Amino acid sequence: MPKPSLDEIPNGRGVLVRVLRVGVDGTDKEINAAEYGAAPDGYDFLVIGHEGFGQVEAVGAAVTELKPGDFVVATVRRPGTSIYDRIGTSDMTTDDVYFERGINLRHGYLTEYYVDDADFIVKVPKGLSEVGVLLEPLTVVEKGVTQACEIQRRLRVWHPKKAAVTGAGTIGLLAALVLRLRGLDVTVFGQRPAPYRNSELLAQIDARYISTKTTSVIEGAAEYGPFDVIFEATGFSPIVFEAMQALGKNGALVLSSVTGGDRHVDVPSDMINLKFVLGNKVVVGTVNANREYFERGVQDMALAEAEYAGWLGQLLTHPVRGLENYSELLQTLTTAKDAIKVYCEVAPLGAPALRLHSDVDVAAAVSV
Repeated sequence: MPKPSLDEIPNGRGVLVRVLRVGVDGTDKEINAAEYGAAPDGYDFLVIGHEGFGQVEAVGAAVTELKPGDFVVATVRRPGTSIYDRIGTSDMTTDDVYFERGINLRHGYLTEYYVDDADFIVKVPKGLSEVGVLLEPLTVVEKGVTQACEIQRRLRVWHPKKAAVTGAGTIGLLAALVLRLRGLDVTVFGQRPAPYRNSELLAQIDARYISTKTTSVIEGAAEYGPFDVIFEATGFSPIVFEAMQALGKNGALVLSSVTGGDRHVDVPSDMINLKFVLGNKVVVGTVNANREYFERGVQDMALAEAEYAGWLGQLLTHPVRGLENYSELLQTLTTAKDAIKVYCEVAPLGAPALRLHSDVDVAAAVSV
């Protein structure tokens, strides 16, 4: 691909970014397997990678909030036509077709360079550069927790004390962190018996870990609840209905898993419905994030480094160096044991760009 140019962005608002790191997750694995995702108009391939982190190389004449050398992360979704898209909340779009960099109809960040409008690019302080690649997954949590709090303003008084997280993967760990930073007592449920890397990481932030091999979510709620907030991050839809039963009165259940398939389960629907109605409980889904949640994420990353120094860096478990090792990157994502965050080190932090070609931008793309 040709190296992008500032001229591609109108009104002098372009920002040219040299990519340093790109995280990968289950979405990238599924796109690579052609389960979903579409190429931009005029292309028969899609450059993947929506968890980008880079450094500004150049800015347009109308860009005042960023300068060359700044570390940055770009948001993922781009505006469509709905009213929500027009007011800067494209993550709440009602359009049937959506545009997401590295996921659908827009090229992603697993490349040497990208260019975008400054409105979609968020500055990351230099002191967070080692962990900046975690910002995009963190925004999923930031949005979910913020939305739950916004909904609960209906109660006039709501001071959650206890929270549960189902799932101890990357999103589950980040959810536990955000909830701990807000002072909640946090219980995390995962399948694997402790001790292992993730349970030990949770202990470092004073979060409780329980294996569902020995204790169900409902049993855990009886001992450590009632849970005012439950953040679901397993990717396993049946546990949603167990979480509904474990949620306390006036509680909020946040769903973050995108589950395909056609799994069916039997649930005590009358009892769940009754307790939700009588207990004033709510369920809210969270997907994608707009700029607001990226900015909140930067604030929480800084707070985390102050409160739990070095903890975020421990999540970066599996680096793969160089775009040319794209196949190894996806193989690691699929097969690595104990992986929390697999990421591509496109270029070393603080080092000048290493151009593999003088006139083109190298990218990792999939045919769609």
